[in-house]
Amino acid sequence: MRFGRIYEEFEVGAIYRHWPGKTVTEYDNHLFCLLTMNHHPLHLDDQYGATTDFGRTLVVGTYVFSLLIGMSVPDVSGRAIANLEVESIRHLAPTFHGDTIYGETTVLDKRLSRSKDDRGVVHVETVGYNQDGTVVCVFRRTVMVPTRKYADERGEHPGRPQPRL
Repeated sequence: MRFGRIYEEFEVGAIYRHWPGKTVTEYDNHLFCLLTMNHHPLHLDDQYGATTDFGRTLVVGTYVFSLLIGMSVPDVSGRAIANLEVESIRHLAPTFHGDTIYGETTVLDKRLSRSKDDRGVVHVETVGYNQDGTVVCVFRRTVMVPTRKYADERGEHPGRPQPRL
């Protein structure tokens, strides 16, 4: 199984359906909030959450975004040289503890790098949705990926040592 794609393997209009999905637990949400120092009670305090329009605690949006980025790595950025830009992030519906998030990414555009001929720039849009198909998050980003030339010069797994017996 390959991890990521080189420039020539991306096709404008291609859709990559990321698998598997991830069921978000209360632990996932709380740990992410604590690690990132986001102590907003809407994400940590059930009593507070019950007083909001949502009626319960919400999963923090940056976790949902991070989860979708992670889901897309094997299909999109697993061989990336650099993540160049996150153009936009839209949270369209809330995510709650127990929701399962799925994602898919569409290739919007691609071009060769203007400064180096051994890499390309790929523009994608990722859509995240829950178990009901409700879209919860959409974002666009730009990734620099190697061309075949770059990959051939460095090998399939750059830096990977050979086992010594």
